[in-house]
Amino acid sequence: MASVRGQPLPIDSLPELNLPSADLAAVWLGHATSFIRLAGADILTDPVLSDRIGMSVGARTIGLPRLVARPPQALPRPRLILLSHAHFDHLDKPSLKRLVDPETVVITARRTARLIPKGFGDVIELDWGKAAQIGGVEVRAMRPRHWGARAALDHWRGYNAYRLAGAGRSVLFAGDTAHTDAFNDLRPDLAVFGIGAYEPWEHAHATPEQVWSMFERSGGANLLPIHHSTFELSDEQADEPLSRLRAAAGAHAARIVGAALGEFWAGPGLDPPA
Repeated sequence: MASVRGQPLPIDSLPELNLPSADLAAVWLGHATSFIRLAGADILTDPVLSDRIGMSVGARTIGLPRLVARPPQALPRPRLILLSHAHFDHLDKPSLKRLVDPETVVITARRTARLIPKGFGDVIELDWGKAAQIGGVEVRAMRPRHWGARAALDHWRGYNAYRLAGAGRSVLFAGDTAHTDAFNDLRPDLAVFGIGAYEPWEHAHATPEQVWSMFERSGGANLLPIHHSTFELSDEQADEPLSRLRAAAGAHAARIVGAALGEFWAGPGLDPPA
């Protein structure tokens, strides 16, 4: 496995989040975790706030260490948590326990609800093509090109991408996916795509060039790249995915937004936080 720069610990937290009051805003918090504000609702995708991911033995997690700053300890309470699938780097039980709140709704893939800690306001399993309305946001599940599992033998679990719509804006959260036509012509204001962990896993995770192709075919306006450089899951160098994505975008690289960890992005016509 390729080396990554620096030592994994100690790591600091990002500054406290302060998203603007906006119809659409977003910030990448590491790996597949992004905080999105859409139609006044705060949405957290695949929250992994831990220093390690993997199996838990008592209070200890046995697994890969985090290589970049963790999200702040005091996150805004999300109205909605989206879980794409049950892999340990996407469904992190210690992080979900930290986020338990009776005002928060969790949307997850089929046959994964039993993995979610108790105490949330609702846990909804959403199958492909089905939609749920959470306040002013419609969430529709889509089928990416991936697989669902928690352990070696439970591949019967689901796996989702999501299209979010509200207040005249839309967001695509692609989850984990290999190259696919599933997102063609969605025309999202913001597309959130994973760009890493493709070497040697291209059958499950798209390359940066494939991500740019999927994004262009989606008709998306802006691309937020995630799922790279946070955990050493694959053989590419930590800075390679983003470099290759920018090269693939060429003259359109300005459409890549929020690429730096903790960098706030507000939608077109909206002012970023001071």
